[in-house]
Amino acid sequence: MKQKLFFTALIVLFVLSGVSHYAHFGTMIEFTFSALAILFVAGFLGKATESVAHYAGQRLGGFLNATFGNAAELIIAIFLVREGLFDMVKASITGSIIGNLLLVLGLSVLLGGLKYKEQRFNIQMAGHNASLMVLSVIALFIPAVFISTAHFSAHKDKILSVTIAAILIIAYLLWLVFSMVTHKDVLEDVEETTPDHGEAPAWSKRISILFLIIATAMTAFVSEWLVHTLHGFTAAFGLSELFVGAFLIAIVGNAAEHSAAVILAMKNKIGAAVEIAVGSSLQIALFVAPVLIFVSLLFGNTMDIVFTPLELTAIAVSVFIAKSISKDGTTNWYEGALLLIVYVILGISFYLV
Repeated sequence: MKQKLFFTALIVLFVLSGVSHYAHFGTMIEFTFSALAILFVAGFLGKATESVAHYAGQRLGGFLNATFGNAAELIIAIFLVREGLFDMVKASITGSIIGNLLLVLGLSVLLGGLKYKEQRFNIQMAGHNASLMVLSVIALFIPAVFISTAHFSAHKDKILSVTIAAILIIAYLLWLVFSMVTHKDVLEDVEETTPDHGEAPAWSKRISILFLIIATAMTAFVSEWLVHTLHGFTAAFGLSELFVGAFLIAIVGNAAEHSAAVILAMKNKIGAAVEIAVGSSLQIALFVAPVLIFVSLLFGNTMDIVFTPLELTAIAVSVFIAKSISKDGTTNWYEGALLLIVYVILGISFYLV
């Protein structure tokens, strides 16, 4: 019954979003329908990914959850790049990183901790995740410092940005080889070695893959409709591109990760929840952001990889507290509350900028 209501709402909102976009109902109506539609589309994407992940096993399953959970954000960002809204793109990248590390991980740890006094996951995985999070901060911090203080020319800005983007993609691909091939067994959570987590998947393998393709296509359409409303929406409410990109777009785009990670944490699968939340942040910083640099090349206007001091501070603070909380391989509800408190503080600060 619940699944039937979900799909009914999904189809109705998708249709209303498309009709309002092509019939030009007005910015506010279009934004409302598109924002609601992408929440349900992201939920559909999350369900399809979780079902596919059942057949792939925990490590690959967590990767698929993170990857397709980021699909909405990546597609939105590509349309923003096409429109030349680079500041909003960088803000959305910032929001995705801090949203996953603070909001998604915070909710997972809090709600999982309320049900289970203490939850444990692979401590070696926690250590490697912490190192990669620090790498992401370094990779975003260095170009900002050098370009702002060394007075690079526009040409050198592009060379540095493209070079760092290529290096980060290589680093991420090496991490995939390390975590899924050469050291897969070492990083596996002992209590989660059963691929199906003790539950039957929502759909068959073929149906799951088909739904995953359909959900990704729906995400592409709704993302484009949503992007077209952002200019009018920000102007109507006097919001900064920084706040809209870092929080509104990030929260909407993170819907799939929210549902998947929280549900797993409440089933005492905190290792998988951490894999989704932290893995998604790492994927954004080390793969999605660099890929967007190369995407901008295709549109003839290269985006640099220079983030503002506010964005870098938000990312660094998020990485610092997430690293501190997750480094021992155990979590409890209070640590989840701390992550959410930091997220609220950053949200208020970004809103008032």
